Amino acid sequence: MTISEHHVFWAETAQGDLRKIIEYIALDNSIQARRVYLAIKQKADDLRQMPLQGRIVPELRYYNIIIYRELISPPWRIIYKTEKNKVWVLAVIDGRRNVEEILLERFIY
Repeated sequence: MTISEHHVFWAETAQGDLRKIIEYIALDNSIQARRVYLAIKQKADDLRQMPLQGRIVPELRYYNIIIYRELISPPWRIIYKTEKNKVWVLAVIDGRRNVEEILLERFIY
């Protein structure tokens, strides 16, 4: 590992989110489920080199919460935060849902 690399960790909730997404897609198309899984995992893995590449989550910025960022792997939103040399993937959410409600429930209440 080089000095500029970060470790990427998946919170249990994010692991659960991803598992549910993949299981749901696999009901209809296991090949597509694998593609989605690999795309999301690759996006998160890219954070090792560029942890601040994602934008601040707009729905949380409105509440002046700026520690959470996101990457988009359409339609999925990968929510994460950084601290020192660590990146914590906290959620994988379908961007077509009411994301604000989900995020506020998870990160504020």
